[in-house]
Amino acid sequence: MNPSDPAANTNAGAPRVVLITGAAGGLGQGLVSGFADAGWQVAAGCRQHPFESARPEVWPLQMDVTQADQVQAVVQAVEQRWGKIDLLIHNAGVAEDDLVARMSEEAWQRVLDVNLRGAFLCARAVLPGMVARQDGQILHIASFSGRVGRAGAANYCASKAGLLGLTTSLAREHGRDNIRVNALLPGFLRTKLVGTLSEADLAANAASNSLNRLNSIEEVARFALFLATMHNVSGQIFQLDSRIAPWS
Repeated sequence: MNPSDPAANTNAGAPRVVLITGAAGGLGQGLVSGFADAGWQVAAGCRQHPFESARPEVWPLQMDVTQADQVQAVVQAVEQRWGKIDLLIHNAGVAEDDLVARMSEEAWQRVLDVNLRGAFLCARAVLPGMVARQDGQILHIASFSGRVGRAGAANYCASKAGLLGLTTSLAREHGRDNIRVNALLPGFLRTKLVGTLSEADLAANAASNSLNRLNSIEEVARFALFLATMHNVSGQIFQLDSRIAPWS
């Protein structure tokens, strides 16, 4: 098998398999639907009670990404059922915003545990199977906040900045194994994570984009699906809205 030839590592005709964490949230559900519609087998990891799905290609699973044993058990179950995991999408994420001076150690740690440590645990669990097949992809759902910072959200920003570092480090470590690792900055989306914001706040966020509009869940899912078809892209960070960093 030649790892430089992606086609050599693909089972012709076999459905591809994706494991998506944080699958019960707004973006998670969009990713699940997008990949299922494209013919993928989808393992949908949910922290609490898995949602029900009538689609045979969607398998909802209870998966707390902060629990190493649970992460390992889910990965093993998916590999036993479908034989492999072609793509891991670490989408699980939480926010507990506050100023650093008022933030509790528990709030700091909870956000880091889900957003960053969870990504580490999930990647560590799927890598042996991907290395054995000399094929696989990992996609981290990061944030623009991890690049520029945001007042009142130091724990969230630090976790997402760490996720970018994890992305590029994994890409360097496993390029020789034909494993591609990338990150998406999806932009400000109308999900439960921002459900408390007023329309005025949403309008202000839209105005921070040069196109004066927010991104959509559907567009993020389409991009993730497109990226999954690319065999020569790794270690990259893709921003999917029209905000421009100050140093650009």
